[in-house]
Amino acid sequence: MSKLFLLEDDLSLISGLSFALQKAGYNLDIARTLQEAESLWQEEKYDLLVLDVSLPDGSGFAFCEKVRRTSQVPIIFLTASDAETSIIMGLDIGGDDYITKPFKLAVLMSRIHALLRRSQHFRQAPEELCSNGITLQLLEGRAYKDGGPIELTATEYKLLRFFMEHPGIILSPEQIMGRLWDCDGDFTDGNTLAVYIRRLRAKIEDDPARPARVITVRRMGYKWNTGGRTQ
Repeated sequence: MSKLFLLEDDLSLISGLSFALQKAGYNLDIARTLQEAESLWQEEKYDLLVLDVSLPDGSGFAFCEKVRRTSQVPIIFLTASDAETSIIMGLDIGGDDYITKPFKLAVLMSRIHALLRRSQHFRQAPEELCSNGITLQLLEGRAYKDGGPIELTATEYKLLRFFMEHPGIILSPEQIMGRLWDCDGDFTDGNTLAVYIRRLRAKIEDDPARPARVITVRRMGYKWNTGGRTQ
């Protein structure tokens, strides 16, 4: 039985969510402040976290950053803000999904089920991916290029992992965005993806202007190249 962690200060929302989650068969711990959350949190204790962003003593973003220092547990943000910058920040610091209030309970439950399934799949996957001079240590969430560490945001890491899990396969922008972002809204357009591709190339390519690892396939998408440099 999966154990979830809810960080939320709205009592009426806590009441509704706790009833629904427990009825669905989940164990649940609840915190209403950052201080309570930090006292409850223990690495690998929970299968998924649901974090409110605005809290009486700080932000759920801060708690996410603390968690991501030691754990890759799935994280869903709940917030009243649908600003693009806020959503991108939440994803970049390690969030896996982002739901704006008010939301339909069925939508949140569906997102929770999907992330738990995905997390279970990742736990059964190999512990390491190696290709074209890049190594991903999947359990630790770390990346290396030619043996040296690469500093990636959470979204850049997920993007790189998706490419390396599908070597030589052309991935459409829709496939990539569908894998990386489950959030509502249209902010994940082609321009946003292009920005992330450019940022990733700057960190993993020997010459970002002439990429040899993440290749653009005109009018089709991108692919992870397992061979040598392409012209």
